[in-house]
Amino acid sequence: MSGRTRARVRPERTCVGCRERAAKTELLRIVAAGDACVPDPRGTLPGRGAYVHPALACLDQAVRRRAFPRALRVPGPLDVKALRHHVEQAQGC
Repeated sequence: MSGRTRARVRPERTCVGCRERAAKTELLRIVAAGDACVPDPRGTLPGRGAYVHPALACLDQAVRRRAFPRALRVPGPLDVKALRHHVEQAQGC
């Protein structure tokens, strides 16, 4: 035996808000479109992506820490209105 398990491997990503690792399917992918953060729930938009839990607490932490421009490697601040609206709709607020 090579020490490998037969269990199916789930890709993990790190939330840029709370910095916890989670399965890729549990996180929301974010991409930069111009000067705004755009949610990418299907994970198909082109460009570099960052991941965040679809919760307002993690979103607020990421904004406070200025994590989106750093993770997406863009200069300057990014507008998160569309992202905040998407997360609020997902939570049912």
